[in-house]
Amino acid sequence: MESLLSLAFDNLSSFDGSKIKKGLRQVEGLLAQICLAGQCSPKKQGENQQQPPRRMLADLSPDPAFREFFKLQEGFEWNVAQRLLTTLDWLVVRGGDGSYDMLIVNALDLIQGVLLLHPPSRVLFQRSVHMNLLLDLLEPINSPAIQCATIITLVVALLDMPQNIRVFEALDGLLTVTSLFKSRETGREVKFRLTEFLYFYLTPETPNIPKPDRTSVIAGPELIPGSPGKSKLLASGGRQRSKSESGNTLSVDAKKQHLDRYLPGVVDELLKDLDTYKPFGGILS
Repeated sequence: MESLLSLAFDNLSSFDGSKIKKGLRQVEGLLAQICLAGQCSPKKQGENQQQPPRRMLADLSPDPAFREFFKLQEGFEWNVAQRLLTTLDWLVVRGGDGSYDMLIVNALDLIQGVLLLHPPSRVLFQRSVHMNLLLDLLEPINSPAIQCATIITLVVALLDMPQNIRVFEALDGLLTVTSLFKSRETGREVKFRLTEFLYFYLTPETPNIPKPDRTSVIAGPELIPGSPGKSKLLASGGRQRSKSESGNTLSVDAKKQHLDRYLPGVVDELLKDLDTYKPFGGILS
């Protein structure tokens, strides 16, 4: 797997758009291979005319390829999210004319996938440089496709990470989101995604607390034997980290007050919708 990642990283580090595109495809292929490992063969799938069942993150835990991937993500050298963020930054700086828009969207989609496969990588967004990168992509100068992909990426980056939400707030993320939401120039699809984000923001915060059940990969990277540095630290200091995260959460009422400054009169309606329709299926409540 190191050799596959090395090839992809070499292309992602290139100054050639075609090589970057190839690198993104290589990362996508690797993630797809991990997610689809153990699924029925194409022949059987064609015979049954059925899509393979969805697999949850915990379902991937026994798969050797996934465990190897997860273990590699614990080190800086092979962390895919970090490489994708570096590539994304390069594309944003040099893509002012729209020539790299599709590559930017592809990079954002892959960042979403990596953060879902390796939740500990979300800690990268406690750094203001990475959070600011997402906020910059929400500026009106960017295309609706980029804005929509960014909003989804932002939700994934903040999910179960109260510290990340506090960084988002400290960098005036609420002002950025609500200004785009109120703008008459913002299209319907982007406003729909922004509404979803506001629903998400107003849901109760749940810190990502490691579970004692060592059979579930969702409990954290300490489940992967032999993981270097960071995993061992998390394994030994899980309780302290959990207390810190719990102390950094805000109540729904506190977040409502923050949001009311930018969207007066709207937040109560959003909370009513959350209570009545449960747009996230109750998963986040």
